[in-house]
Amino acid sequence: MTKIALFGAGGKMGYRLARNLRNSDYEVLHVEPSPAGRERVKNDFGIDCVDQDVALASADVVVLATPDTLIGKISHQIAPSMKPGTMLIILDAAAPFAGHLPDRKDLTYFITHPCHPIIFADEPREEVIKDHFGGIAARQSIVNALMQGPEEHYALGEAIARTIWAPILRSHRVTVEQMALLEPGLSETIGATLVAVMKEAMDEVVARGKLDPVIARDFLLGHLNILMAVTFNEIPGAFSDACNKAIQFGKPALMREDWKHVFEPAEIAASIQRIT
Repeated sequence: MTKIALFGAGGKMGYRLARNLRNSDYEVLHVEPSPAGRERVKNDFGIDCVDQDVALASADVVVLATPDTLIGKISHQIAPSMKPGTMLIILDAAAPFAGHLPDRKDLTYFITHPCHPIIFADEPREEVIKDHFGGIAARQSIVNALMQGPEEHYALGEAIARTIWAPILRSHRVTVEQMALLEPGLSETIGATLVAVMKEAMDEVVARGKLDPVIARDFLLGHLNILMAVTFNEIPGAFSDACNKAIQFGKPALMREDWKHVFEPAEIAASIQRIT
């Protein structure tokens, strides 16, 4: 039986993973430094956390469910206690891409990250619709990268990833560099920024038009539903001439001509350095 040491088991992300690992075929050793986190794991799952040295002594796999800013520090701290051949699983590409992992050629480095449930849910059950993050009821895709280690270790890493992020829609294999383009590049620098701008725009319309915020929210989110369905080919269709004209004049007013420079390697690297 594969033995997993889950670091940060009582934290926001670690708790999600601990919940999904409870009924798996893996033996899990839960590591949590904070008293509140240990109590949460004990009260909710009936599991006692262990000291990290105890977990590392026998772990085949170590999962760091910790903030990006701590990955480098923690990985270097625990590396001397990790057996050769141990797999270190990181939940985001930022720290590995930035070179913050220890120089241990005898360890396997596996990175996995959730795509989160897509907007166009195909299961209209309430528990699915409300599972925006994923890992509970709504299916989500995942991306995985074997940064270093034997090729045969990919299957183990992916199997664990499928367990911690379940239920799974699709599992994709990518490189660390591709994962960095996806996040922070595509999902945060572009996606999160534009979403934040849309919220600011909605607030501006509410203020200028003295509108009930509920009206503006219904109008914007309803339009986004159909606009995204058409744009991402979820349904056949096309925008009206008026909408296409608005895009033609609106895009240069909102976006710099060179906005795609955010995907240049140097820009991705700078963004990740800020994150980590």
